[in-house]
Amino acid sequence: MKQKKFLSAYFSKKNLVYPVIFVFFLLLYYLTSAGHTPYDYFTRLADAFIKGQYFLTDNPPWLNELIPVGNQTFYVVYPPMPAILAIPFRFIFKARFYQEYLSFLVGAGVAAATFRLARKISKKVSVATWITLLTSMGSVVWFLSATGSSWYLGQLTAMFFVTLALGELFTKKRPFIVGIFLGAAIISRVNLVVIYPFFLVFLFDKNWKRNFLKLALGSAPFIVFNFYYNFLRFGTIFDRAYYLIPGVLAEPWYEKGILNLSYIPRHLKVIFWELPKWQNTFPFVKPSWAGLAIWITTPAFVYALWAPIKKGVVKASWITILMVCLIIFSHGTTGFAQFGYRFAVDFYPFLILLTTVSVTKTGLKWHHWLLLALGITVNLWGVLWINKFGWVGF
Repeated sequence: MKQKKFLSAYFSKKNLVYPVIFVFFLLLYYLTSAGHTPYDYFTRLADAFIKGQYFLTDNPPWLNELIPVGNQTFYVVYPPMPAILAIPFRFIFKARFYQEYLSFLVGAGVAAATFRLARKISKKVSVATWITLLTSMGSVVWFLSATGSSWYLGQLTAMFFVTLALGELFTKKRPFIVGIFLGAAIISRVNLVVIYPFFLVFLFDKNWKRNFLKLALGSAPFIVFNFYYNFLRFGTIFDRAYYLIPGVLAEPWYEKGILNLSYIPRHLKVIFWELPKWQNTFPFVKPSWAGLAIWITTPAFVYALWAPIKKGVVKASWITILMVCLIIFSHGTTGFAQFGYRFAVDFYPFLILLTTVSVTKTGLKWHHWLLLALGITVNLWGVLWINKFGWVGF
């Protein structure tokens, strides 16, 4: 009898919704994929980890961001979390598990995690469904998930863990679990270390010392691993990888170094004013690898501006977004090659949180569905034009 009750509870509508969401988006990303990505740094690094190595021993000419350090020894530039996720799959399925498969899985995980977060914030299934569709079909998350190259997968993985951390913060609020998710996010995208204050604010109560300690303990294994990984490669706990790519500082977009505040205007141009490319011949309009303005790819994000600023979560979210932007806008490149402005994915979880708060306050109206439909149409166009037809250029 107890077993029947357990199974009945497990297969209730509430519990089934997450696997349904996961499978739906997993299939969507698989069906709209461009095929096997050649930029498979993470599955190669996963194979190295399985062998007990922290470096690659081959350097295909198309992998142009490896650091040569000796005879047939090359370091991967990107933070290692996606490679860690790939380890069990590469161990079991070997080379038959391609990197884009991991991207499909992580992208589907983002959808399920977003629904959980929105369901908690809004208390309305309709709003949670709208937010999930907005995130996973009406934004560049669709293109990143369906493509799976290493630049995209690193950001997607970070978004997945940050969304999980937010979901945990606003549901069961277990600091140790929040710390685990944050640690995993940081070794997916190191610049996201600046989001920690957001979580500390909402864990600050009469037990704040215990909460902060548990948060730190949850993150510690990931941070220590990354420090050790960096020390083995560079003799320092700090990540110097990007600076060591041969010839990187000779690139014209790094004329003032990898990071410089003078680069901010070029990012603002892409995120607010980069338009599609028009031509007189078929297909007449094409996406640009340089990017596309966020109000074109996801017009419904405009509702974030109407989130009530008096709410603490709204203030904290905007401050966190600004902190993330200060770093990503200071980077020499603007994220190309890309569809949309992929660097914005670093702050998407907080933008999604703001949009959820705003829409929950007003309720869903006809214009919400209209802007959602426009966003889905634009992202479907981008995915099909790039992944299926190759109609894209600078």
